[in-house]
Amino acid sequence: MSTPPPGADLPGHPDFLWRNPAPKKHYRVVIVGGGGHGLATAHYLATRYGIHDVAVLEKGWLAGGNMARNTTIIRSNYLWDASAGIYEHSLKLWETLEEELDYPVLFSQRGVLNLDHSLQDIRDSKRRVEANKLNGVDAEWVDLDGVRELCPIVNTSDNIRYPVMGGSYQPRAGIAKHDYVAWGFARSADAAGVDLIQGCQVQGIDQSGGKVTGVQTNLGPITADVVALCGAGNSSVLAEMAGFRLPIQSHPLQALVSELVEQVHPTVVMSNAVHVYVSQAHKGELVMGAGVDSYNGYGQRGAFHVIERQMSAAVELFPIFARAHVLRTWGGIVDTTPDASPIVGETPVENLYVNCGWGTGGFKATPGIGDVLAATIAAGSVHPLAQPFSLDRFTTGLLVDEHGAAAVAH
Repeated sequence: MSTPPPGADLPGHPDFLWRNPAPKKHYRVVIVGGGGHGLATAHYLATRYGIHDVAVLEKGWLAGGNMARNTTIIRSNYLWDASAGIYEHSLKLWETLEEELDYPVLFSQRGVLNLDHSLQDIRDSKRRVEANKLNGVDAEWVDLDGVRELCPIVNTSDNIRYPVMGGSYQPRAGIAKHDYVAWGFARSADAAGVDLIQGCQVQGIDQSGGKVTGVQTNLGPITADVVALCGAGNSSVLAEMAGFRLPIQSHPLQALVSELVEQVHPTVVMSNAVHVYVSQAHKGELVMGAGVDSYNGYGQRGAFHVIERQMSAAVELFPIFARAHVLRTWGGIVDTTPDASPIVGETPVENLYVNCGWGTGGFKATPGIGDVLAATIAAGSVHPLAQPFSLDRFTTGLLVDEHGAAAVAH
């Protein structure tokens, strides 16, 4: 955890926000993975669906994985109906999340601008904008003058490698403070009676007669009526423990922040052509995301040449930042599927649910998928918003192909 929340000077921080209990022998629901999705699922299970006998098992510390290693961008301007449905549901929850959690998450709806650099970019953007409107998602296409008005510091010269020709814009999109989000969900879940168990690594998944019965951990066996896998990039490893395979690949994804600079960047800007996305955090540091490293791996780091290309792209789009110093870099583990869409719902093992494959879009989905997965577990049937993302779509062929349709990875 990086930036302390309000009140962090209280004795025992961060433990004062939640208990650190020893695991019980049995729970009604065990959630594997204490990141944003796992914590949000626990929160909604307890507060919306009345299921309090829940444990969240985290092998490290809460929200120390991808939740602490992303670029915090939130948007819902996806092309296909299924994607727009789940992300718009999430965005609506983001808009009231501070009241829901009674905790600051610093959700700033400063908009997201996706730049167009070619006629094909423009056609693709206008197609996505019209699809967004049909799904009730706010979106508009802006010309070059519109880009200049939304973000005056973007380089709109015509003598650069990829001149800007316009872009699509979602006004309700924005950013939030990732660690505050995690702490808010954890604090709420704990207050509702959920056990948040850190340093608890799942080493096996028990089942009998095709039905899950619990998990084996380094802290001993835990039996459960229901188990939900929310392990992001490590989900394929967890699935292997249960005897089935997931069609996901894990890759490092890198990002960085600069030193603190004056507040000059009013929105979030993304570009597929030069492949970088840039926002400015609340304190002033520039947050920049890069592309996915090509190799598979579970390391929370990446190759230097990816960062080099990222910095080159950022300076091309924002010459004003050419002398800003890099403060730190990091990497997360993204889990990618063949159609660039998540896998949510039932598995071949009864009462074992999976939530993975969000690739570079997991943070923005945090409250939405938490609510949807909690509803699925509570009802024992898959929530309508999750049904298009079932595991069996890879055998039926009903894919939700978001490759390139959702703009640059983030």
